[in-house]
Amino acid sequence: MFELTVVSNFSSAHRLKGYSGKCEKLHGHNWKVYVGIESDELNNLGIAMDFREIRKELNKVLDKLDHKNLNELTFFRKVNPSSENIASLIHSKLSSNLDERRVKVKRVSVWETDTACATYSV
Repeated sequence: MFELTVVSNFSSAHRLKGYSGKCEKLHGHNWKVYVGIESDELNNLGIAMDFREIRKELNKVLDKLDHKNLNELTFFRKVNPSSENIASLIHSKLSSNLDERRVKVKRVSVWETDTACATYSV
């Protein structure tokens, strides 16, 4: 099995509903996103998928989050915009764009600081 990893980022604001502490107030992060793509086969060039294509698809998803108040987005009206739920959302959206192409989105890690991240994986 091969695993490819790409890294990108976005900036946004959020507040955690029902949370008791600083994070219940609107605040922002410069989020870093790591995506792991897996494939059990390589093409005739010896690659699973072009890194540029993965990054292009990831950035399509992140563009919808970038410089937004996440609480105002439809998805986050139903769930808290926690790092865990952001990772799950990115995984879902990216999977719908990539899983047909001989590859599968294995994991998405969302870093809200340099020392704290949440990972969603299948």
